[in-house]
Amino acid sequence: MIADTPAPPYYAVIFSNIRTEIEEGYAATSLEMLRLAETQKGYLGHESVREQLGITISYWESLDAIRNWKQQTDHLLAQRMGQKKWYSAYKTRICLVERDYGFEK
Repeated sequence: MIADTPAPPYYAVIFSNIRTEIEEGYAATSLEMLRLAETQKGYLGHESVREQLGITISYWESLDAIRNWKQQTDHLLAQRMGQKKWYSAYKTRICLVERDYGFEK
């Protein structure tokens, strides 16, 4: 599903990753992180896909909202578990969305 974002400007956090073969706790933690992100001040939505490469893009009102999410206690624990068990590589990019447009039937 395509996230319903407001008119720009807003921010996008692009999280690209490659998983390990370890599944233990990943699915439950992923769902919990989504639930928690949705409760954070400044959260606007997200989009996510996975094949060999996983990409999750979350949308935020401000850089402060992104910083607050990065420092959220449960999110910090999930980040540590990701580095320890679930990801063999990842990269996070933070972008300012200055313009968007689309099409829908």
